[in-house]
Amino acid sequence: MSVTPGVSPTALPKFWPRHVRSAVVHAVSMARTAFVVAHAHAEHHAHPRARLQARHDRLEREVALFTEELRIKDARMEKLTAQRRPHYQPAERLAILELRAARGWSLAETSRRMLVTPLTIASWTQRLDDEGRDALVQVPEPVSRFPELVSYIVRRLKALCPKMGSRRIARTLARAGLHLGATTVRRMLSAKPRKKPATQRRTTLRIVTAKRPNHVWHLDLTTVPTVGGFWISWFPCALPQRWPFCWWVAVVADHFSRKTMGIAHFKKEPTAREIIRFLKKTCRIHRCRPGHLITDHGPQFTAEAFIAWCRRLGIQQRFGAIGKYGSLAVIERLIRTLKSDCTRLLPVVPLARAALGRELDHFVAWYNAERPHSRFGARTPDEIYFGTFPACRRPRFEPRPRWPRRAPGATPHALVRGQPGAVLELSVERHGGRQHLPVVSLRRVA
Repeated sequence: MSVTPGVSPTALPKFWPRHVRSAVVHAVSMARTAFVVAHAHAEHHAHPRARLQARHDRLEREVALFTEELRIKDARMEKLTAQRRPHYQPAERLAILELRAARGWSLAETSRRMLVTPLTIASWTQRLDDEGRDALVQVPEPVSRFPELVSYIVRRLKALCPKMGSRRIARTLARAGLHLGATTVRRMLSAKPRKKPATQRRTTLRIVTAKRPNHVWHLDLTTVPTVGGFWISWFPCALPQRWPFCWWVAVVADHFSRKTMGIAHFKKEPTAREIIRFLKKTCRIHRCRPGHLITDHGPQFTAEAFIAWCRRLGIQQRFGAIGKYGSLAVIERLIRTLKSDCTRLLPVVPLARAALGRELDHFVAWYNAERPHSRFGARTPDEIYFGTFPACRRPRFEPRPRWPRRAPGATPHALVRGQPGAVLELSVERHGGRQHLPVVSLRRVA
């Protein structure tokens, strides 16, 4: 019988039935479901100490599950000999030494956790100050005409905000005053940039074209799981799509500016009346209503009450094509960003309604004001919606001291602020204290 390191073996009696392993999986899945239900009610307890204890227990459970996940992965890697294991890159070696200094690990502890020998860690520490391309521990230096300072800023921004891609980093830095091309950022992040295969763009016939803000709105619903997924091990193999296992989120977006006009969450799939109340609140806040409203064929949007309400306010309701890709691309892309940049980055999705509302409000405020949209270059939805001067067109920094003034530079083009050769300092703040909502700025230090 094989024994996994760190886990004590348990001998099963020979007379136990054959389906005992399935029973173990079912018991774990049932325990998870009971845990979610119990803690969901504890999150709404009247006593604040009970709510704090529930949150403490939930975080402890998440830490235990992450620890078990890492143990399983390490157990697979430990089966390989040290010579056959993949080698760490120079930048990863430096990160390991930084983590060792931050945790205060010894050589033996570091080697045990990183699956290397103590002699390897000692060698990295002794050769930490080596220079040149053959250095054992180093920071990668991409080929670029910009000074190393700019490459360091790009890499640090990627490390602090890992969800940002090369184009989004370029637009974010352009709003802060440093103009770089997307290909330049890609070279700084990788010594061997990957070439994407040329793909043919699909041309779709647009029946309604947004010509101004509040001309066309999109409305859609999605589910946000609170426990990581809906799967369970017994029939019908899925948890019910309602609280406390998930939240239903409704999102309204303006097609012209891509601005998120409103967001709401419900404990179960909302009815047509609830969607109407949500749209009324959104229209009252912005003091306007759309000329066209694009939705899918959900039961909330095809109900007689919803259709009558749109007709009474003069809103022309339109539906996306069934089974046709891209018919609701604007709102679907917004929902994808909501999940990838907000809900999936939270340590735990809140079970309390007020807590989830705060997280969604912070995301909407950051998305509209700080996140550059791919359709508009480095401009944000608020700048398009309100028609304000974009931050990416303000005077920019030029860190290259011998930069030729006739060179156009990366788009969007802007005047140079001060003299070339500026030394810059990167500042990354967090909107509302949320680690997944970065606000990037640059300033001259010399």
